[in-house]
Amino acid sequence: MKIGFDAKRAYHNTTGLGFFSRVLIKLLATQFPDSEYYLFNPKPGKQFSFHSKNLHEVLPQQTLHRLFKSAWRSRWVVSDLKKLGIELYHGLSHEIPVGLPATGIASVVSIHDMFPETHPQDYKPLDVKIYRSKYRYACTHADRIMAISEETKNQIVDIYRISPDKIDVIYQSCDPVFNTLLDEDVKETVRKKYKLPQQFFLHVGTIIERKNLLNICKALQIIRQETNIPLVVIGKGGAFKDKVKEYLAANNLQDRVIFLFDELVKEGLPPFINTEDFPALYQLATLMIYPSFYEGFGIPLIEAMSSGVPVITSTTSCLPEIGGPGALLVDPDQPAEMAEGLRKIYSNKEFANQMRQKSFEHIKTFAPEKFASNVMDMYLKIL
Repeated sequence: MKIGFDAKRAYHNTTGLGFFSRVLIKLLATQFPDSEYYLFNPKPGKQFSFHSKNLHEVLPQQTLHRLFKSAWRSRWVVSDLKKLGIELYHGLSHEIPVGLPATGIASVVSIHDMFPETHPQDYKPLDVKIYRSKYRYACTHADRIMAISEETKNQIVDIYRISPDKIDVIYQSCDPVFNTLLDEDVKETVRKKYKLPQQFFLHVGTIIERKNLLNICKALQIIRQETNIPLVVIGKGGAFKDKVKEYLAANNLQDRVIFLFDELVKEGLPPFINTEDFPALYQLATLMIYPSFYEGFGIPLIEAMSSGVPVITSTTSCLPEIGGPGALLVDPDQPAEMAEGLRKIYSNKEFANQMRQKSFEHIKTFAPEKFASNVMDMYLKIL
């Protein structure tokens, strides 16, 4: 079978959509090696690469297509799909090319969230119009919709009036590297590499308002007299990050929060952490706190639980669904609840171990082999 992917984010994105795309492509190529996978990439990229004989990068060839990469990806790529004999095309992030249904090529679209519809205030007005148009077109015209949570499925049905029978809820997985507990010497090597303290709380995610870092810092303020365990933040940010830093300065908490990317820049290094170092970073942490106001999925939850790290997350959005019985749920608007969660986990080893055991059982739902098999089963429904 010849399967094509919209691979823009697989090659160029360093956040959730990029991780999702890379993990799925690699799992399918490994678990179903008899198929050929074509990765349609609008421009060359050096940060991420794929090395397998059944994975083929496809770049725009015509001068016009190279000049107008976005148009190639959203429309003109259809001609390349036909030339290569692609049997199924998977839009990995909310869209499929215009005109694809007329070719007879089977199609799937992954919908990770419905934020442009449910939280338009987070986007520029023009972007809201563009995203809504792409989402609606893809959901209406794709043969199958892959929703990454039950909450996302319900929103697609409610907002676009799509039949639930057209939607498969398939939980994504994290990179299999997170499923191996590491030796102490390996973890210590990573600790020294990034100059991490012996104990730390961990927060992973872009530093934007809905990720809720400010309220985490307010929770640290509540427990500052009880513990000096710092928070390590892994993620990039802009205006909201500046707002967080203003709060830290006003409350003399600068030494309690380590912005790891900033520390790397100070060392003259790129603000980027290699995938192979992430499992150790998780496993070195006392806990991972992820109290977003809303998420499409929340892959750091799966990475942390796979790594044996207790997780604090929100009572809102899909996060209880993804976090499961092993996660400690808190109201994202209540720093006091976060503070109590931090206190309970770092001070009670028995409770932390119970959380780990429940999480190890829960993450079987997100096993890599199950993820890949469920996606392939979905493909076979329409071929």
